[in-house]
Amino acid sequence: MDQSVNGHSFTLAGVSLVALGTGALWWPEQGVLCVADLHLGKSERIARHGSGPLPAYDTRDTLTRLAADLTLHQARTVICLGHSFDDLAAARALPETERAWIAKLQAGRRWVWVEGRHDVGPADLGGTSLAELPVAPLSFRPIARPGASGEVSGHYHPSARVESGARMMTRPAFLLDRDRVILPAYGIYTAGQQSHDATLRALMRPEALALLTGPEVRAIPMPR
Repeated sequence: MDQSVNGHSFTLAGVSLVALGTGALWWPEQGVLCVADLHLGKSERIARHGSGPLPAYDTRDTLTRLAADLTLHQARTVICLGHSFDDLAAARALPETERAWIAKLQAGRRWVWVEGRHDVGPADLGGTSLAELPVAPLSFRPIARPGASGEVSGHYHPSARVESGARMMTRPAFLLDRDRVILPAYGIYTAGQQSHDATLRALMRPEALALLTGPEVRAIPMPR
């Protein structure tokens, strides 16, 4: 791996992958960049339901980060793993400037929207919508299935708490074992589910790692 790239290299089902500090997953051999849980339009959905204001630039900031990852790695394929939009109304309400930005990011690439619980596939935003995407020997799906192997998924927005000096710090994290990797949420303003949550403990093997995102990816035993 290029030493200038902030990431943690690992192998899943014999495939060499890189967990990036941004929260994206990079498959160098295939030129695939995978992101989970973009939740585009979150601030619009929050405002619509009157749950309190959020800054209205969450979609812009998420797309800025995604554009930087695509440029850095020259990805040929992009896989968006479920919950790409905060809900269907948020997808419909996406401003034209942001629709045009997504179209620009899609140009010259294969783009796959893997459908999540809240989004059935934005048919008017280009790309291909699928329930899941097998790319042997891996399977890309929105949510992990017990007993699966070679699985890449999202949905849970995993995070992990670690000591940083004299205080505890929580960071979004990949969860990794020999069967699967669960990606952190890529979108701005997405809350995390602690790795010690019972659902995540049940999905991940005892030897699982948490790969903490940020300026330097840090691998630790998955906090339980």
